[in-house]
Amino acid sequence: MQVVRVIPCLDVADGRVVKGVNFVDLRDAGDPVELAAVYNEQGADELVFLDIGATHEGRDTTVAMAAAVAEQVFIPFTIGGGIRSVDDARKLLRAGADKVSINSAAVARPELVTEIAEEFGSQCCVVAIDGRRSPGATDSGYEVFVAGGRTGTGQDVVGWASRVAELGAGEILLTSMDRDGTGDGFDHAMTQAVTDVVNVPVIASGGVGSVADLAGGVVKGGADAVLAATIFHFGHASVADAKTALQSAGLTVRPG
Repeated sequence: MQVVRVIPCLDVADGRVVKGVNFVDLRDAGDPVELAAVYNEQGADELVFLDIGATHEGRDTTVAMAAAVAEQVFIPFTIGGGIRSVDDARKLLRAGADKVSINSAAVARPELVTEIAEEFGSQCCVVAIDGRRSPGATDSGYEVFVAGGRTGTGQDVVGWASRVAELGAGEILLTSMDRDGTGDGFDHAMTQAVTDVVNVPVIASGGVGSVADLAGGVVKGGADAVLAATIFHFGHASVADAKTALQSAGLTVRPG
């Protein structure tokens, strides 16, 4: 029986949680540690923190934030952004993170996926894929973007997802750049195209406008978990509301 995980996502820039539309026009959503504590109390299954400027700015992900979050929450959390080596991953895991997420560095050097998986176990290695519709540019019509969505790679989203799963990724965080922050719901076609070719869990991300959108990521996209930001950060819904909506759609969730 599949148990669907509900995962709030906290995009962090300059020490604050931010949220925009299509990766731009960011607005402040609060303190990351305080929000993490709230979602922990609400019954979130996991948390994802993405330091969205680390790669573009050429700096490391903040270890201090990982340590501060670890003191406040008792659920698994993933941190990504600016991780370029096994040593970078080690620092965050030692600080208290349960998993690390890599994106741009994996595209630049795919063997990093295997190195992290072999050093810490595949369950610790999440590969984030930011995909955008690019008709005719790739076989699937979806292109991989890196550097916080700033740079197209010419790589096919589906092909890249298949490759990282083979390299040892324990999970894929799949974000639709076209849907991000729009409230139009997940890109079910892209999600399904990826879940059809990988045998690791896939987290659907990008586009949740209400709790009613969440079930589609699983039922129509085949995802194992659903991730949202705006609806949680700005008080449109709680984690409990999300789980109730998923249950109403006939899906199984962990108790809050």
